Amino acid sequence: MSNLSSDALVFADEGIVSEREPPDCAGPWKILLVDDEPQVHAVTELSLRDVEVHGRPLSFLHAYTGKESIEVMRREPDIAMVLMDVVMETEHAGLEAVDRIRGELNNSDVRVILRTGQPGQAPEREVVARYDINDYKEKTELTASKMHTLVYTSLSHYRELVALKQNREGLEKVIEASGSLFESSSLVQFARGVLKQLSALLYANDDTVMVRGVAVGADIETGPELVITASSNDDSMVGERIEDVLPQKVVARIRRSLDTNEPYFGDGYFTVFFKTSAGAKHVVYMTSDAEFSVSDHRLVALFCRNVGVAFENHSVNQEMLSSQRKLVLMLSAVVEERSPELKNHVVRVSEYAKIIGRNLNLSALELEELELSAAMHDVGKISIPDVILNKPGRFTSEERILMQDHVARGEAILDSQHSSLLKSARRVVGTHHERWDGKGYPRQLSGKDIPLFGRITSVADVFDALSTPRVYKEPWPVDTVFDYLREHRGSQFDPELVDIFLANRDAVMDVFAKYHS
Repeated sequence: MSNLSSDALVFADEGIVSEREPPDCAGPWKILLVDDEPQVHAVTELSLRDVEVHGRPLSFLHAYTGKESIEVMRREPDIAMVLMDVVMETEHAGLEAVDRIRGELNNSDVRVILRTGQPGQAPEREVVARYDINDYKEKTELTASKMHTLVYTSLSHYRELVALKQNREGLEKVIEASGSLFESSSLVQFARGVLKQLSALLYANDDTVMVRGVAVGADIETGPELVITASSNDDSMVGERIEDVLPQKVVARIRRSLDTNEPYFGDGYFTVFFKTSAGAKHVVYMTSDAEFSVSDHRLVALFCRNVGVAFENHSVNQEMLSSQRKLVLMLSAVVEERSPELKNHVVRVSEYAKIIGRNLNLSALELEELELSAAMHDVGKISIPDVILNKPGRFTSEERILMQDHVARGEAILDSQHSSLLKSARRVVGTHHERWDGKGYPRQLSGKDIPLFGRITSVADVFDALSTPRVYKEPWPVDTVFDYLREHRGSQFDPELVDIFLANRDAVMDVFAKYHS
């Protein structure tokens, strides 16, 4: 993380804290001085030269016209405070600049203080009522002492606003992730959102990270310490080894907590340790320019316990999903074993379905659900007698009815299952022989009344059935199969899905070549 430098941090060893190094994680407060008189710039900067607010020094930027101030604000959106002269290139240049800062730049956070040597040019009451400013001062009343007070209160207000905004952003991430919390990506989003809220509440620097250490549970693979998430928006850190993305001192602190199973508090930083019942160790690392209080420690400890519960539930849910995946693959393999010519049919159909799904911009979770549901499409054939399943000639009308009954039999096998994955598989089993024009079976559904995954699997299944050998037929030439799909778009198949399949012919043929035998 670029703003997490080892120079800004201190290391506590056996309770002895070294002399604090200058904090630079959050950087200095940026103050923009806007005045057409260079002397005003010099005097203001001189009077505030040694001021620190909440442990952070001041940094000054300069503009000499209202127009120039807008350009500086555009380049430096994190300016905390503007000391703005009213009369510069025009009588109301400062007021016009404030309007543009608030409106055109949409910056409502920066604290804007108007300074004027000619108060009659812009009466205070009118200015306060009409313009979104935070204070109005005459230059003659701003002594050094009053200037210090003004800067301190203005920057404190700015810090409060930024904290509220971060808290809101963090809450939005939590809410966004809560709908699908047990996806791995959503769990990371959830943890990041709560970290962001926590950092805002404690006025911590934007360098908070959560690390998963070497697992100790018997069922969990051991491995290096990895970053799970960070309060910043730096996704490049997620999943990386801590020694590759964090300063050496930070790595040492985190590993100390992981090795001892204890939290550690130093001057301007702390680590909080927590462990799930499955054995996975985690550490939250946080820094601040101000001292953390005992109540801060308790708040973070509570956060860690609650996130630990979320991770625990996620682990249990993943085990359930893993069991369901194994069940799907086992049942699919049984169907293939009963008919040797169907070898790799399930894999190919799943891969063809995924090609369509990816081009529909389905999420990773939806793609996985589609893949496994498509793999189950013929599960009902388990109960079809071998003499019919492997018959080399045409079916009689009675045999055809029995063969088509594999749909109902497959639905019955999955009927008592309540997981979203197996419910999705049941829908695919029951609808992959329906037709876009309503002439399919078993329910004669049509158009988009047929579930999307069933429509996708229909295209994939027919392509594979026609392009591979069966006991009752030789394989069709691939070009002929593509022609068949093209001719039956809008009648047998969803035309949009056929168009996607045809447009991705190279990807389809890669699957065909890889799994064709």
